[in-house]
Amino acid sequence: MTLDAGDTFGRYELVSWLGRGGMAETWHAQLVGAAGVTKSVLIKKVLPEYADDEAFISMFISEARISATLSHGNVAQVFDFGQVEGEYFLAMEFVDGKPLDKVLKRAMRSGLPALPIPVAVFIAMEMCRGLHYAHSRTDSSGKPLGIVHRDISPDNVLVSYEGQVKIVDFGIAKAQLLRGFKTAPGVVKGKYLFFSPEQARGEEVDARTDVWATGVVLYELLCGRLPVDGPPHVVMMKIAHGEIPPLSQLRPDLPEALNRIVLQALSPDPAQRFATSHAFGDALAGFLYANHPRFSSLSLAHLLRVLFRGDLLNEGRELAVPDDFLSELKAWRQPVTPDQTPTVPHLRAIQTPRPSPTPVVVTRESQEEEAPDVPTAEIAPVRRSRSPWVGLAVGSAALLVLGGGIWWTPFRRAPEVPRGERPTVAPVVATSAPAPAPAPEQPVNIDAGIAPEPPPPPPPPPEDAWSETRVRKLLDDVYRLGKSNKELTRAAKLVQLCVDAVPDNADCRLAAGLTYERLRSLDKSVSHYQAFLQNAPPTDLRRSAVKDRLSALLQRKPQAQTPANEAELESSRSAVLMHLTRGRQKEALDAANQCVARLPREPDCHLLQGDVLAKMNQASESARSYERFLAFAPANHPRRPDVVQKLVELRATGAAD
Repeated sequence: MTLDAGDTFGRYELVSWLGRGGMAETWHAQLVGAAGVTKSVLIKKVLPEYADDEAFISMFISEARISATLSHGNVAQVFDFGQVEGEYFLAMEFVDGKPLDKVLKRAMRSGLPALPIPVAVFIAMEMCRGLHYAHSRTDSSGKPLGIVHRDISPDNVLVSYEGQVKIVDFGIAKAQLLRGFKTAPGVVKGKYLFFSPEQARGEEVDARTDVWATGVVLYELLCGRLPVDGPPHVVMMKIAHGEIPPLSQLRPDLPEALNRIVLQALSPDPAQRFATSHAFGDALAGFLYANHPRFSSLSLAHLLRVLFRGDLLNEGRELAVPDDFLSELKAWRQPVTPDQTPTVPHLRAIQTPRPSPTPVVVTRESQEEEAPDVPTAEIAPVRRSRSPWVGLAVGSAALLVLGGGIWWTPFRRAPEVPRGERPTVAPVVATSAPAPAPAPEQPVNIDAGIAPEPPPPPPPPPEDAWSETRVRKLLDDVYRLGKSNKELTRAAKLVQLCVDAVPDNADCRLAAGLTYERLRSLDKSVSHYQAFLQNAPPTDLRRSAVKDRLSALLQRKPQAQTPANEAELESSRSAVLMHLTRGRQKEALDAANQCVARLPREPDCHLLQGDVLAKMNQASESARSYERFLAFAPANHPRRPDVVQKLVELRATGAAD
């Protein structure tokens, strides 16, 4: 469906296109009611490439239903979700402001070293309030819903021109895990930097994962840079060992009390963090009002109005800012001594400092191009400048959460550099007028910050025609095909070429395992995962997640078909049909239940059970049976499309929880 401003989309009139993100395009729209009453909303329309992904759509609907129940001043509310001409959408609160990542970048471009301390602390405190509200939600019987955002980062926090702080996209991250992060170009590089250690390992997460991510956001707001940066495997190792530079050494004016609060939130051991976002927020509130008792949301509003004054004027708006705030802002811009970017040793959070190598700290400003401002805070993710090394490594971070539900991502491991051959990293210093230099014989990777050296002689061509470059290109093609369920068979043929040519290549084996799992060829998938574990080095961070995935697959392998099983299944079908034609639904259900008990991994037994339960109007139980059918049924099972549609309808109407 091609849309333009002024078009009607269901009940909504589209005002302007705002951007395109990893899973949706966004529109400013109006809900037109009776007597000409209108309400501004933000429409997130799921991208067409997601429409055929039954697992994503099912999860999207389930999570959207939960998100729509959230109503809190620090959470952007979801008003509506549904389907228009086959395209799914969310209608959510329109926030008149900017995303937090743009606020930070604009502040640093205006002369601030980062956000002023009270501003950063206030924003994080408000985030904690919204998160705690979501974390503590229960159902009608008082049972905790277990809501975890999973994707807290500055681009999922909106700040309004009135000083409100609102979190967006609750529940969306869980649905995105089913597709993998690589579906959103430019998004992968940033997201893994906010993973908690347990999230990176693919373990079950709870509210403390959001505490960690909020701590990372606050660190960046205060220091203008992330705690650690680099390829995923480097970042994850540093995070796992608590190697986070203390904020007070990156920002000398930072009080030690605040340094301790942030580092407690960033403890690699969840048990050592704040137990809840409420506790984290309380600690921040205690610090804020003890040191800045007059700070309020109006102070934040004034800062935004100053930073984005040009944007507002272009829209024909001018929001008032008092003179006393301008004086305070001038004081915030004063340089802090000593130098704000000292060489900083790694420190374990909340522990005694110990010397170790200087961390790589790169500001977001240096990584990103700022997108043009839009009149709303909801914008598409920004494409970042890309280092080839990082490009090879992003798969590592994605695989680290494979145990949490990722179905598809090209898992490529960053090449290991021998200890004696590691390059020396030097800072990249920008000058106003660099002297021209002769063109090098080999391209220089500017992003990586490698000190220029005479290029080594090119290695002799490998005897094996399957070079690393060729393998990488083939796996990129496998990934591209694998994004569509319709192209999975072609993807399998392609990845099999890789396996046949280089059977000891761990990346080929992993791609094959993922592809065959998508095709429900579980025996082949298990075989390739096992081969990956045999060939991947012990230090490969993907091993743990693959072991977990392998264990899960071995538990859900479908029932092996034997003549006896086929006879049992046919007998069950006949019995169910006979009882239903005679109006004996209870007896039909008994026959279907016996089929499931005797052949627990046979998809058609679960299908029989689901069909009978549906006839008995037992929607929740029927949905669970259909979900088990989808877990065991091959991709080409003739009833899969029908079952997926039934599940979508059940969840959309709220009949199945």
